[in-house]
Amino acid sequence: MFDPVIFIHGAWQGSWAWQDVVGLLRARGLECHVVDLPGNGTDATAPEDVSLDLYARHVGDIILGLEKPVSLVAHSGGGHVATAVAEARPDRVARIVYIAGMMLPSGMSFGDLLAQENARDRGLIGIGDRLVWSSDRLTSSVPARAAIEIFYQDADLAAARRAADKLTPQPESGRAVAATWTVARYGVVPRLYVECARDRSIDISLQRRMQELVPGAAVRTLETGHAPQLSAPDKLAETIWPFLANLQPDADQ
Repeated sequence: MFDPVIFIHGAWQGSWAWQDVVGLLRARGLECHVVDLPGNGTDATAPEDVSLDLYARHVGDIILGLEKPVSLVAHSGGGHVATAVAEARPDRVARIVYIAGMMLPSGMSFGDLLAQENARDRGLIGIGDRLVWSSDRLTSSVPARAAIEIFYQDADLAAARRAADKLTPQPESGRAVAATWTVARYGVVPRLYVECARDRSIDISLQRRMQELVPGAAVRTLETGHAPQLSAPDKLAETIWPFLANLQPDADQ
């Protein structure tokens, strides 16, 4: 039997983002669990109470309810969460898949990476300048048009509009985060990085810089935008299935 899989969404999103790819993987026999992170629109968690630790504990509670080690699949900012969970429970995390995800050195935020890579001067800020902030600056929102242009440009337009309309305000204290990890714990967990070559949110150069900074992951490339789970769920399922089913080596071939 395969290990259960927990899917962790990125900023402004929810469990709905995984619907298509989860259906395809369940048809292959995988037990799939989709997460709604606290404070992202499905519960009453106040923005000021959101943190990476809260996210990690939420996912950890799901793991505790399962009998076997789990695989984690994390998209974009959900990568921070997957890293934190693996650091906390390396005995219960069998593998991690990052999809255009935040796979960063211990203590480094994505903002740190952008600064280090002179992203603004290079035009690689992604959605950053399109965000709309709450008056207290605790949450940000993505206008639908910006989401379609930056996140979903390669998806069917009707599907992109539906996804854009589902985005919810994102607590900044759950987005501007940095996971702290050790080689002895997180470092022993096998990883697969699925890079999205046409990504307008996290440019491919930034994805590859993260791979350089945290080496050791197997790498697969999709010719998609930021959200292949929407634009190419069949290709994404086909790409991650062997790793999740433990049908291929952990290292790249």
